[in-house]
Amino acid sequence: MKKLERQKIIRQLIQNHKIETQEELSQRLSEKGITTTQATLSRDIRELGIIKNRYEEGSFYTVFDYEGELENTGLIRTAMSLMDTMSAYVISVSRAMFIIVVRTGLGEADLVADAIDTSNRSDVLGTIAGADTLLITCQDEASAAKFERDIQNAIQPH
Repeated sequence: MKKLERQKIIRQLIQNHKIETQEELSQRLSEKGITTTQATLSRDIRELGIIKNRYEEGSFYTVFDYEGELENTGLIRTAMSLMDTMSAYVISVSRAMFIIVVRTGLGEADLVADAIDTSNRSDVLGTIAGADTLLITCQDEASAAKFERDIQNAIQPH
């Protein structure tokens, strides 16, 4: 199956169902006869500009409504601020000296890492993402403490 066809189906699934995790999305794709790796699914989510919104009944993936073809979705991603990304995907944040530990849903840590890496923050030396945990190495304790507070503020329910 071609990438654009798969992404069109992903978009339809997100629009028509309350999907909480990448695992659930992968299962729904599998039910339609589409197999994909976690890395490919994460990349599709990122390219489609899909975010997670928090509601009283839980957090669900959401597709931005926009005019245009799937090829133009990169424009949407750049419109999302770093803190919007944090709000959409981060479950919890903690810090040990100059290292920040971020917990996300399964398969979402790399989405947050990518948002941080592309933000070109001068206080971040680098990120390492696992399946649901992200390590952020900051220049020093003070910048790590500030970034941790910023993330905490972003993930607080509004």
